[in-house]
Amino acid sequence: MSPFIAEFTGTALLIVLGDGVVANVILDKTKGNNGGLIAITFGWTIAVFTGVFTSVTLGGSGHLNPAVTIALAAINKFDSSLIATYLAAQFAGALAGAIIVWLTYKNHFDSTTNSDVKLGVFCTAPAIRNPVFNIITEIVGTFVLMFGALLMSKPEHSLGTLDALPVALLVLGIGLSLGGPTGYAINPARDLGPRIAHFILPIPNKRDSDWGYSWIPVVAPIIGALIAAFVFKSL
Repeated sequence: MSPFIAEFTGTALLIVLGDGVVANVILDKTKGNNGGLIAITFGWTIAVFTGVFTSVTLGGSGHLNPAVTIALAAINKFDSSLIATYLAAQFAGALAGAIIVWLTYKNHFDSTTNSDVKLGVFCTAPAIRNPVFNIITEIVGTFVLMFGALLMSKPEHSLGTLDALPVALLVLGIGLSLGGPTGYAINPARDLGPRIAHFILPIPNKRDSDWGYSWIPVVAPIIGALIAAFVFKSL
């Protein structure tokens, strides 16, 4: 199977399960309504495990995250000629996964009146809007993700199926410990792909897609991942 299809499929599953648990917890009239942060963080843990395992098994990188792909290429741990392929697959997979979540929960989107809640299924937003500290939070969270993943992976520093679980548990820890301020995007594709889905989908009574904030969960994770990669290499 082509690397594009493998990475696309893994990223789509990441969003189906990740944004899916958010939809289950925050949309009206679902079985999981008001399940809370713990349910969301555990749902994202399973999402990461499933996505990474799927991508690697099908012949992909298992990154599912443009920040990770770019950072590994920057320290020569990933073939830079594949960057465009994987970035395209990650963003496209995230968009497709978000559309699947909308189809699955369409009746609940229609029943939910709060437009901020509808947007929250797709993408992150800060609890307190302060661009400087929002950027810092996302840099710190992604640094922890990148640095931890490098330490947990095989000597060649490419993810394998056996690395899927520890990386997923790392994401659980990031969500529980660092997810409060911004919702721990820590992944440009995870945030931007679904945000585009929110923009294009015919969701009734939706608000704008918060484009003014959208650049932060794209740029800050890349910065955090690059810092972590160069710190790891220097050590």
